Amino acid sequence: MATVNFTGAVDRELLKRAKIIAAKTDTSVNALFNAELRYLVETFEAAETAGNQNYRALLDFSLGRIDDRVAMAALGIDSEEDLFLLLAQARLPMPRLSAAITQGMVDELNALAA
Repeated sequence: MATVNFTGAVDRELLKRAKIIAAKTDTSVNALFNAELRYLVETFEAAETAGNQNYRALLDFSLGRIDDRVAMAALGIDSEEDLFLLLAQARLPMPRLSAAITQGMVDELNALAA
């Protein structure tokens, strides 16, 4: 399998933690990254091939593209606990707030300081 180099940016603290895991598991950060990226792509593609949009909904929720209510509706569940369990089973990170929500929070804090 041919490989290609690419440039990306990662949080300094995250890279430090990844290096520790790599050292503890006698591997490299590159190998860890490749394994996780492969898992993400293959899982997404398998779900898409099967016509299952559940992984897409979980990924969108994890990336902050949709909120918990939209994700739960898409998945047909009514419990946030179930949503977070599915997220963990899919090996996806906890969700991030969307840019709009984050900006709204910043605006509210700025308004309090004024």
